[in-house]
Amino acid sequence: MVRPPVCVSSRRACLSILLVLLSAGLAWAQPAQAPAEPPETLVAIADVHGDFDDFVAILQHTGLVDKQNHWMGGKTTFVQVGDLLDRGPKPREVMDLMMALEKEAAQAGGRVISLLGNHEMMNMMGDLRYVTPLNYASFADSNSEKRQKAAYDEYVKWRDSHTSLLAELPQPMELTEAEWMARHPAGFIEQREAFGPKGEYGEWLRGHAALAEIGGIIFVHGGINPDLAKTKLDAMNNRVHDEIKTFDGLKQYLQNEQLILPFFTLQEITNVLQAEVTAQLKSRVPASDERQAKVQEFLKWGDWLSVRVDGPLWFRGYDRWSEEEGEPQVSKVLEAYKAAHIVSGHTVQKVGRIRSRFGNKLFLIDTGMLSSYYPGGRPSALGICGGGKIVAVYMDQQVVLADSAGPSPQNGDLGERPAAGNGATVSEKLEVSPVKRICSATTATP
Repeated sequence: MVRPPVCVSSRRACLSILLVLLSAGLAWAQPAQAPAEPPETLVAIADVHGDFDDFVAILQHTGLVDKQNHWMGGKTTFVQVGDLLDRGPKPREVMDLMMALEKEAAQAGGRVISLLGNHEMMNMMGDLRYVTPLNYASFADSNSEKRQKAAYDEYVKWRDSHTSLLAELPQPMELTEAEWMARHPAGFIEQREAFGPKGEYGEWLRGHAALAEIGGIIFVHGGINPDLAKTKLDAMNNRVHDEIKTFDGLKQYLQNEQLILPFFTLQEITNVLQAEVTAQLKSRVPASDERQAKVQEFLKWGDWLSVRVDGPLWFRGYDRWSEEEGEPQVSKVLEAYKAAHIVSGHTVQKVGRIRSRFGNKLFLIDTGMLSSYYPGGRPSALGICGGGKIVAVYMDQQVVLADSAGPSPQNGDLGERPAAGNGATVSEKLEVSPVKRICSATTATP
């Protein structure tokens, strides 16, 4: 209670004191004002597969970028869970945009975290099964024809100096110029260079993590097999990075030995090395111990975590499990990492909708953005708000998938604990501004 003063001076002074005290009392009586900073927000988007136009559409729709495709998400964190490329017509435009947004978001106090998908790994290793002619053409320039002809001449010299090896190939390599040119169109050589360890995209991708944990939520392209749940996220990321380094080192060694050429695909390298093993068994002049060891080491790439079907880039169990089978499996993974949710892409969901499973413990967010390849697919995003609200965002609607005001099992405030990559640090506090159209969603769960 504010008591009136005893007026021992002039009436004017007394009145002034009363007004000051009355104002203070009113201020004390008013309810606390809402904090200036609204709740934190994180936005996740799954597989893009070169669909630049739809990717931009969902980025603009969520408020992450403006009409000129510049960052306007403020302190929001944007996570892309891999597979930016292959299949679709504009993979370079997609990657260029992501590279630009990483820089712009950091300048605004936000963050863009781009994770590795299986297709990023495939392109770095030269597994080009899903690279289209349009993808190669996007790398071509006015000098591509000269590079193509020079590469063919290099191939002819290699072929002529490895006749005994060619005889042992499990499947024949191209023998005519027409066949070789058809399999190595304009832009092919440039594409391989671009994804090498010193290439524009290869160097960028090699700095990305396979998994990240942010505020008790694990983000991964494929998933974490429960059998791997004893392995820390940092350890899995380090293992994937070590495998990439091993691949790069072995490939360079094999090139130095003139056993392969720089632009050989993964399948061609594997075939040549298998032929080398067979030829050495028949030869009276065996190769050096080091060379044989390197060849054998490379041929074990199929056992690497980064390419195994049960590894984090390829695992599909989250989609295939029944509710009864999957609930304890997912709970095992979450308990191992003291996390609340898992967000993954990789497996396209039916009817183009984000799928919540096992009591909102898991969110499958690949909705087949590239609809020309995935009939019924559409662009989407997952919005995660600081108050516990999780929203599926489509171009025509928003659907609240979960809404809990309770704290996360970590610290209740979307504090970041990314496992590695993109310069992220462990236990760094994530202070972000919301993308309002997401966190204000009120649509009930269908």
